[in-house]
Amino acid sequence: MPRLTDARKELRRAQIAEAAVRCFGRNGLERTSIADITAESGLSAGSIYAHYRNKAELVQAAARAVLIKRAKVLGDYAASDTPPGPDELLARLIAAIDPAEARVGVQTWGEATTDPAIRHIVVDMTERMRAMLHDCVTAWLVRVENHRPDGAGERAAPIAHQLMARYQAELLYTALRSPTEETAP
Repeated sequence: MPRLTDARKELRRAQIAEAAVRCFGRNGLERTSIADITAESGLSAGSIYAHYRNKAELVQAAARAVLIKRAKVLGDYAASDTPPGPDELLARLIAAIDPAEARVGVQTWGEATTDPAIRHIVVDMTERMRAMLHDCVTAWLVRVENHRPDGAGERAAPIAHQLMARYQAELLYTALRSPTEETAP
């Protein structure tokens, strides 16, 4: 059997993690089995176990995958020549919420209260996201609102904190909606 390159391994791990996110979002963390993820990914159980030792590692990978997507969006906004203001930034983030990913995120927050490995991922990614929100708001204050760079960071901190709280509230709200509410016009 040919050996997988590092790039191919990462693609396969991402494929498995994305299948896990879909399954966790649909069935919940507890009710999703490796067999469900196998069926969703189209891969064999052996292939999944070659990349992840157990379901706990898959939960961690799924949580990381969901949070990394949001982090990338924020990084792109902060790097923009004209970063969006706080209201527009929040509106864009909310518009990009995927209901299945929101359910995985909320379930992961719950698991973080009892699982130190997941707690580490959630705390790390939350802090990164808050820092990126801070960078976005700072960039907006400097580039759009013409604030001095030396004071913009301090002014951005409470705004970023509020944005994070409002975004997390929207994630929770989205996660709690029923599937019929998601498809209603």
